[in-house]
Amino acid sequence: MECAGHAAVKDYAAAILRSGADLMVVSVGALSDEALCNLVRDEAAQSRAQVHLPAGALLGIDGLSAAKWAGLDWVRLTSRKSPLAWSGAPGVEHIDLNAVLTEEVISCGSAREAAGLSPKNANVAATVALAGIGFEETTVELIADPPAERISHLLEFEGRPGRFQVETQGLPSPDNPKTSMLTAYNIYRSIQNLDASIVI
Repeated sequence: MECAGHAAVKDYAAAILRSGADLMVVSVGALSDEALCNLVRDEAAQSRAQVHLPAGALLGIDGLSAAKWAGLDWVRLTSRKSPLAWSGAPGVEHIDLNAVLTEEVISCGSAREAAGLSPKNANVAATVALAGIGFEETTVELIADPPAERISHLLEFEGRPGRFQVETQGLPSPDNPKTSMLTAYNIYRSIQNLDASIVI
């Protein structure tokens, strides 16, 4: 299992898969690099290993992934956090996060743009893109919201099976306020499912 950041995925994922070992990638945003994503996919296919991507902070990934096979017209993710939770992201240097007093849109574009703009915060964007209709076709809006005490993700998608909205209002992790507390438990659930008799 990888939990060491995007650079570790880039440096080690291909070799791990080439050895035939399965790999769980927690830093899903690393796969927004198209060349790396293709390499990981190819190495896994050749060695018959599997790459596991936990849902992390999101609910509704199972439904999105299922709806993809029926046909989707669009997918949109809106992520909202307190301004300082976006600190350190390479795409927000132009914003004085301490001075944000009202809701401010940091970025609105493709999932690939969102993952590149804020790699420590936008693993969810990559997860949605990979579960759904791809990085370029998925719209992601990142918002700094001063009153926000929780990390909010609104996942919306529409297509042949209907229109769906799933909103998550997660409490930040006490050890890392940039991520939801639910993320660690979703990773734990994914590990438990690897050898569980009944998998949900």
